[in-house]
Amino acid sequence: MPADTMTDTPPPARAAPFRTVLVANRGAVAARIIRAVRALGCRAVAVHSDADAGAPYLEEADEALRIGPAPARESYLNQDALLDAAAKAGADALHPGYGFLSENAAFAARTAAMGITFIGPSPHHIAAMGEKTRARAIMAGNGFPVAAGSGLLPADPGEVLAAARGIGFPVMVKPAGGGGGIGMAIARDEASLLRAVARARAAAERSFADGGVYLERFLERARHVEIQLLGDRHGQVRHLFERDCSVQRRHQKVIEEAPAPNLPRDRALGIAQRAAAALQRLGYDNIGTVEMLMAEDGTFGFLEVNTRLQVEHAVTEMVTGVDLVAAQIRTAAGEPLGRVLPSRVAVEGHAVEARIYAEDPRRFLPSPGRLVRFRLPEGDGAWRIETGYREGMEVTPFYDPLLAKAVVRGRSREEAIRGLRELLAGMEIEGPETNIPFLLAALDDPRFRAGEVHTGLAAGITV
Repeated sequence: MPADTMTDTPPPARAAPFRTVLVANRGAVAARIIRAVRALGCRAVAVHSDADAGAPYLEEADEALRIGPAPARESYLNQDALLDAAAKAGADALHPGYGFLSENAAFAARTAAMGITFIGPSPHHIAAMGEKTRARAIMAGNGFPVAAGSGLLPADPGEVLAAARGIGFPVMVKPAGGGGGIGMAIARDEASLLRAVARARAAAERSFADGGVYLERFLERARHVEIQLLGDRHGQVRHLFERDCSVQRRHQKVIEEAPAPNLPRDRALGIAQRAAAALQRLGYDNIGTVEMLMAEDGTFGFLEVNTRLQVEHAVTEMVTGVDLVAAQIRTAAGEPLGRVLPSRVAVEGHAVEARIYAEDPRRFLPSPGRLVRFRLPEGDGAWRIETGYREGMEVTPFYDPLLAKAVVRGRSREEAIRGLRELLAGMEIEGPETNIPFLLAALDDPRFRAGEVHTGLAAGITV
């Protein structure tokens, strides 16, 4: 299926949903959003820091505006700079992409206060789901299974120890207001718990300006399964099935696929329907993902709701034929789901995505530097590559070192894995180190090939 051709999709809205959309992000996601915005007949305005002045997607936009120096706090996290750019561009909508300010309720509210549509959930939902212990309570109250955990941990060490004993070791210490695996720490016994909590608090304060942390039961061989959802402004929420994102390093996903391997379809559909029903009861009104851990006994436990487009959205697009970015934009404009989605969405085939990072493939440490050679294969219809880089650009230490995402669809999982392996092997990247050797080793691992995936799998893969 061609990368930009979605089958069984209803025709686009008769009029463009917005006049001008400011794409308040960078890299691969900016390129992806610009393509969707222009396909819908809207004007796309890109932004860039000084570090991204030569990015190829800036040429694909109708206009590109500088928003500041390279450091993220002075550019992509600078709310005033982004809103000034939106005003200058005459934007009537703003797409935040993922990361940066995409799940910042205050930024969403400021955007709306200017009369600009924030292409994402309402600030109320972003705030409700942004604090993880509150999100756990909300989902539990709406009938969704939630794994054993704690509320926000108090300062008193004795109360922290008591909370962990109530859950049972090992436990995972997690920031309440962050994501991306930052600040997470495992405590396997009481002796290591308080040290892990102190490290997690410090990392959370440093990264999210919020030192609140909580505990979850740590599962050694859990699977990371998530449900893609889409809501509208009219009280409807539908799911678009599940993804498996279990292959992770440093608690961050590197290989994702849809549908989840070795997960019976009736169980997958059952949990997807429960997720959609829970969010519909909450009045959820745009794109979102319910993330879960699945224990070895097959039980699900809620992790969080990501109130934004996901990095791995393309695998769902590939197997459902639904353009999620276009659907997100159209529902933000007020279109009902009945017009945005086909009456019946089904899974056809299998899709696997790999994230290509500029990093050491063994220790997974960032590897910044100039892309002396950056040659990616041309698309052939069964796969696509999303990137925000071109040859000669600098991979700087200021941002996440994601170079590109490669996703392949096959008639079977085996065909998709084989195609992804060939695609990765055909990439010519010189300058920074990349994690491609790790990705190839993972795709060749007999456990991965058999669908025996879990969140600890990457630790057992050697390069």
